[in-house]
Amino acid sequence: MELIEGDGFPYGYRKLTVCLRREYQLQINKKKVYRLCKELAILRPQRQKRVVYPRELARNRTITDSNQLFETDI
Repeated sequence: MELIEGDGFPYGYRKLTVCLRREYQLQINKKKVYRLCKELAILRPQRQKRVVYPRELARNRTITDSNQLFETDI
């Protein structure tokens, strides 16, 4: 299959499903394409989601009551 030849093919199972439907007029579900890709071991590794840490607002201050610290962005 020309769509997945070589090491650096740019298609995942969703894009591959769309291409199979458009170019070859196949009635195929993305779940079936996923199972076939998994069986043929041509799935790309999932990208890792980056963890976003919250900002530390008052680093060097101890706040005991409300209205003791106000921060603004300029």
